Amino acid sequence: MSASPLRSLLHRFFPFLAVLGSVTALGIGTSWAKHWLFPVVGAQGTTAVRVGFSALLVLLLWRPWRWHLSRADARAVMLYGAALGGMNLMFYMSLRTLPFGLAVAIEFAGPLAMAIWSSRRAVDFVWVALAIAGLGMLLPLGLNGSTLDPVGVFYALGAAVFWGLYIVFGKRAGHLHAGHSVSLGLLVAALVVVPVGVAHAGAALLSPTVLLIGVAVAAVSSAIPISLEMMALKRLPKEAFGIMISMEPAVAALVAMALLGEHLSAVQWLAIGCIMAASMGSAMTAARPAAADRAAPQAA
Repeated sequence: MSASPLRSLLHRFFPFLAVLGSVTALGIGTSWAKHWLFPVVGAQGTTAVRVGFSALLVLLLWRPWRWHLSRADARAVMLYGAALGGMNLMFYMSLRTLPFGLAVAIEFAGPLAMAIWSSRRAVDFVWVALAIAGLGMLLPLGLNGSTLDPVGVFYALGAAVFWGLYIVFGKRAGHLHAGHSVSLGLLVAALVVVPVGVAHAGAALLSPTVLLIGVAVAAVSSAIPISLEMMALKRLPKEAFGIMISMEPAVAALVAMALLGEHLSAVQWLAIGCIMAASMGSAMTAARPAAADRAAPQAA
């Protein structure tokens, strides 16, 4: 009897916990990648190693060839994977000249735009407003007279576009088993980015150090987060997912403080509070609509 309320509570908050785990792993893995791999194989090579090994790990784990895939589902998975590959490549290219937290904040134009565009309830705009306010406070624009590199901003905005598409196409493939869609999606993403990385870094990608670090980065920053995100997408409408994932800049700031010794200002802590409030609010208010979504959208 007592297990039932606990199970219900876990079921309700599972999407929030899945997204929190996703963004934490992503922040840790991305920090490793930028510190250890960028100097050796560049942004393109780092993307190839990360996505390539992620695809191998998830393919071995889930063995997607066990499931049937219809032509319509195959098209959805291909679009999902292509968007995932483009998002990774654009984001890592932006990290060459933009700080990690700033690149994430700019990239958030994608999911936030999706949340605003597809929202149907007044309360969603409250969470969107909180998330935008928090992200705005995290942007170090004009700090110490510095200006943003336009090429880096271009790549970050490109990542934002691909992130929005990733949410849309991920939702279309959301009725599939998470291991099925994620593994095949990563395979498509690898086919997109690995040739770019090989063309840029060449034989440096075969260094034992690069391969070892690449496996660790792939597991922590790609395979785990993407799997958790797909599980969350299966339980949430895409506008709620887009708002909840706005935890990422805040979590990235906390990871940077723990691993890199970066200290936050009072304004940045306030930004974290706004983003967390938006994420938690959307998790609670989206729980009931998500159940209705699961019952009806297969006709859409």
